[in-house]
Amino acid sequence: MTVSPFDHPIQSGLLGDETAAKHFSFEAELAAMLAFESALAEAQAENGVIGRDTAKAIIAAIAGFQPDIARLREATARDGMLVPELVRQLRKAVGDPHGEKVHFGATSQDVIDTSLVLRLKSLVAGLDARLAKLDRQFGALGEKFGGNTLMGVTRMQPALPIRAADRIAVWQAPLRRHRDRLTHLSEDLFTVQFGGAVGTLEALGDKALPVRKSLAERLGLGDKPQWHSQRDTLADFTGWLSLVTGSLGKFGQDVTLMALDGRTIKLAGGGGSSAMPHKQNPVQAETLVTLARFNAVQLSGMHQSLVHELERSGSAWTLEWLLLPQMAVATAAALRTAIDLATGIEKFGETSLAGKA
Repeated sequence: MTVSPFDHPIQSGLLGDETAAKHFSFEAELAAMLAFESALAEAQAENGVIGRDTAKAIIAAIAGFQPDIARLREATARDGMLVPELVRQLRKAVGDPHGEKVHFGATSQDVIDTSLVLRLKSLVAGLDARLAKLDRQFGALGEKFGGNTLMGVTRMQPALPIRAADRIAVWQAPLRRHRDRLTHLSEDLFTVQFGGAVGTLEALGDKALPVRKSLAERLGLGDKPQWHSQRDTLADFTGWLSLVTGSLGKFGQDVTLMALDGRTIKLAGGGGSSAMPHKQNPVQAETLVTLARFNAVQLSGMHQSLVHELERSGSAWTLEWLLLPQMAVATAAALRTAIDLATGIEKFGETSLAGKA
């Protein structure tokens, strides 16, 4: 059973994206969490917090670790997260005398947030590649149809003739700005989360900052102070997701309107109707509008998750888990759909408006 069209066995063909969804699978989450624990052991051994033999025992146990999923599920319902039970199982797998040093100085949020950032880093690379691909496809449309003419429309009323290139430019320009925004955003987004129980790394004493620096380097992340209750960068990221889908929704809305008369634009492979076989519905264009509106609505929830109580909030943090993955998958699906839609434009505008009313 599923409660989301993003992973529905049928509806996901329209609204989902398997490539993006894999970054939010339990397998990907667990792998990133274990990478954190291995890197933490290495960083602590490097800085003399734990012995090298202890680090080797932890890393070896993690390499062959298979969690008890049923117990993780049961414990998560009790603890509100899976990390306490995961750490318990890891310590048992490592065994005496080294097991007690697993996760030393860290807290559950360090593991979960860093796991998220590691997976977002891979996800974002894919989104950026799709933005670049769509940019190139719009460029190809401009080369093919840019000199054609069509009627400019303002406030849903015919205005003055424009070139197809003018409308394409309006679709294309935001993509480049989004890529620029992503470059700047990534500097803050892809940073390690490591603060310990209350954000002060109190268990590590004067070794705290060297360990955090080494941990970040081993994970390929930036080294910055903990951000347990500071969620503005994640809110910025989801704002970026909504900006991307909003721009793609504008593209979809324009195509939907142009398809009304069947003359301004022609699309390959429109959707069929069960009642009217002659119709070719602009399904891909409509989907872009839907995904844009979906992300715009979810963004308000991500802004609600900024409100953390004191050093950590359980409720605000959990809200992110509900919203961010769906927004990311919606954005990936929108980019994929937009590429397909742009590729399938067979006619755009007219070579001349002479004789047209």
